Order: sequence, then C-alpha cells, then structure tokens
Amino acid sequence: MSVNNTLTRAQFDEVMVPNYAPSAVIPVRGEGSRVWDQEGREFIDFAGGIAVNCLGHCHPALVGALKEQGEKIWHLSNVMTNEPALELATKLVNATFADQVYFANSGAEANEAALKLVRRYAMDKFGAQKDQIIAFDKAFHGRTFFTVSVGGQAAYSDGFGPKPQGITHVPFNDIAALEAVISDKTCAIMMEPLQGEGGIVDADPEFLTAVRALCDKHNALLVFDEVQTGVGRLGELYAYMRGDVVPDVLTTAKALGGGFPIAAMLTTKEIAAHLKIGTHGSTYGGNPLACAVANAVLDVVNTPEVLAGVKMREQLLRDGLTKINDKYEVFTEVRGQGLLLGAVLNDKYQGRAKDFLVAATAEGLMSLIAGVNVIRFTPSLVIPEADIAEGLARFERAVANVVAG
Repeated sequence: MSVNNTLTRAQFDEVMVPNYAPSAVIPVRGEGSRVWDQEGREFIDFAGGIAVNCLGHCHPALVGALKEQGEKIWHLSNVMTNEPALELATKLVNATFADQVYFANSGAEANEAALKLVRRYAMDKFGAQKDQIIAFDKAFHGRTFFTVSVGGQAAYSDGFGPKPQGITHVPFNDIAALEAVISDKTCAIMMEPLQGEGGIVDADPEFLTAVRALCDKHNALLVFDEVQTGVGRLGELYAYMRGDVVPDVLTTAKALGGGFPIAAMLTTKEIAAHLKIGTHGSTYGGNPLACAVANAVLDVVNTPEVLAGVKMREQLLRDGLTKINDKYEVFTEVRGQGLLLGAVLNDKYQGRAKDFLVAATAEGLMSLIAGVNVIRFTPSLVIPEADIAEGLARFERAVANVVAG
C-alpha cells in the first residue's frame, strides 16, 4: 500500500480548528469490520464511527448504490423532488408509525427540525404560552444552539451567551420529577429511548409508559431521538418497537446512511401539516446520493436475519466482556442493548475510560467512551463472529495492560 507521508497528524494542529483531539492513527482504508492506517497497521472496529457504520466499511451494497447514483444525478435542491428521496421516504413510512418524512443531513439537524415543529404545532393549536420543552439530564441531542440547549449537559451548552428559553431538564427515569414540572404549558418531551452519550442508560419500560401518559394528559408531543438507537442498533429497526410506547415525532440519522451523511424526521400527517411551505428547509436535505445509499442500508438492515443477528452478536460481546471481567475485575456491569453496549468501570477505575480506549487502540481495537466511566461498543450490525472474537482478545490485552499499570 502506498503511504502518503505528506499528510500527518501534526498537520491537524496547523490547519484544523482545535475543537477535536484526534488520535495519532490516520485510517486510510476499511473493509467490513477491519481498518488499516497509513502505516498499514490493522484495527478491528468496535466503534463503527459512533454507531454510524452499521454495515461496516465499504459494504458492497452501499458502494454499489453510491456508484450507480453517482453516475445519474447528485443534487437538485428542494425546488424539485427526486426518485431516491421518494423511495426512501416511502420505505420509512411503510416501516414505522409515521406518515410523512423530512430529510436533513445530521442528527442535530433532524432534532432541530423536530424542536421547531413541536413549538410551531403547539403555537398553532394552543397559543404562544405553550412553549415548554422538557428534556433529561445527560441527554445528547446535537450541537446546534437549540439542540445543545435541550441536551442535558451544560458543559456543551455553556459559554456561548444567552440560551434558547423554555427548556426544563429532569433526571432520566424519574417519573416523580417529570410529574412535578409538566403542565399544560408543556409542548413536548424529548428523549432518547436509550441514552448514548449520557452513559448507555436504558429507559425503564414503566418510565416510558408514564412519559406517554403525561404527554397525552397535557396535550404535549413525545419526541424520540433515535439518532443513535435507530436503524437496527438495538435489534429492532427502531428502539420504540421494543414496547408499546409510540412517539409522535422520531428522528433518525447516524446509521441511516451507513456512513454517508443523511438524517430524517418522521411524524404523523396531522403534526407534519404545521411545517407549511417556507417554515423550514435544508439545501442538501434529501439529496439523491444520500438517499440512494440510505435505501440500500434499509434494504439490508430491515430484514429478520440482520435484526436477529444483532441479538446474537450482543450475546457474544456480553459473554466475552463477562469473561474478561471475571479475570480482571474492572467493570460493575455491561449496560445497554443490542450493539449499543457500555462497560461501566468500578470504583477502582473511576474516571479512566479514556485509558482503556487508548490501550485498546494500541492493541489494534477501535472502541469508544460514553462519559469518563463507560467504555462504549457500537460495532457493525453484521460484524463477523471471528472479528468479535479477535476484537475481544485485543480488548483483553488492553485491559491487562491498564490493570498492570
């Protein structure tokens, strides 16, 4: 493999804004659940670009869709619609509770659209006083100013001046706290059915039932942020399908394009009617390239084989992590569901998730963290069993290294 020695990690600090601190590894090629860097070193990918590469790297169906569409039409603007967008919207509507779809490019943009929609809906139907949005501590909904303010992590939203108003945060899974703040002034509750960035914390079924009932009681809309939990990640096409609670609005991104930027907001016809012509828009939203790839993603992922395979792979990962923990005693539990799992560090290793991530990278395994105490795993939904085994072997060596100091 040719090595491009002119492009280095050092250059990042020269030419890039310093809001990221990427590792020294610069991947140049990926295939399935393996990645190779500039030096030709091989890594097993348990990170999946943060739950994005749901079919691994360079999946033939996605590459084929991109190449085929790339020779047809790339971009039009929303002055006209296009066939891949119509096909994708139809697939999403047929597969979910929703009647209508709005396309954007990222989870934050889909969430921004959802937040504007719920405010507009409440204003149109009930008046300007109904503007409260309730969200949850440690939630993550994106980095635009509105979404980061609704997200429940002040560290991300402080320091940029006055924030959007009318937002209330309560502890996740705390029904009493929610009951104490909801009223007829509430226009919406926004939540992740399983908190990702917040530490891989699943919503209790009884909590979800209570949230839905409180929304109904106060004429508030329920918004599910399924940016990370959607598109097969938990073993269902969308996480809401695990139970009886159906949201009014759902946002999806990350895995929807398998690595190509695309997002969608899904809702009912009655609610969607309030985003009239001119109320919201996106230059690239629903562009033919992204939609063509997303169509291929859904065709592969939304099948009984792949969704059942997620549960099987979850068990392999859980069993492997349990085995490692029996030996080294570093975790209190493995949380999450499907292939969105978090290994929670015990008291002895508090605050050291990054140490495990760095050690894993050194052993040729790509992983993630969710806060300072949780090591997060979001591999491809179709990662081969052999790659799970090899990845766990590398992770065990990393754990041994951290434990040995």
